[in-house]
Amino acid sequence: MSERISDAEHAVMEVLWDESPLSAQDVSERAAPDRAWSANTVKTLLGRLLAKNIIAHEEDGRRYLYRPLVQREDYVEGESRRLMDRLFGGKLSPLVAHLAERDALSAQEIEEIEALLQALKQ
Repeated sequence: MSERISDAEHAVMEVLWDESPLSAQDVSERAAPDRAWSANTVKTLLGRLLAKNIIAHEEDGRRYLYRPLVQREDYVEGESRRLMDRLFGGKLSPLVAHLAERDALSAQEIEEIEALLQALKQ
């Protein structure tokens, strides 16, 4: 996915990743309560995502149904890679070290990371 999406567009994508296809009204009902967005705002965000070719729509009578063209996992992978490239020279270990130092990991979180690393070694 070459196009970046805004935080607001990401909120709409989370709704569509959870359930799709959905009408603009359905998306609005699921995304807007937290944000106090109008239906027009949601339609604008859907239009932007369509223009970026991140979602698609199909006619369903007098309305459109929207669905993602990009899987959530692929989006997370791309954003993670961009973050690592931009801030940590493309290297994972400085990113993990930074997060560990800044977030003061709990003993349980450290055990979970150790278990992940052990699984990767095997």
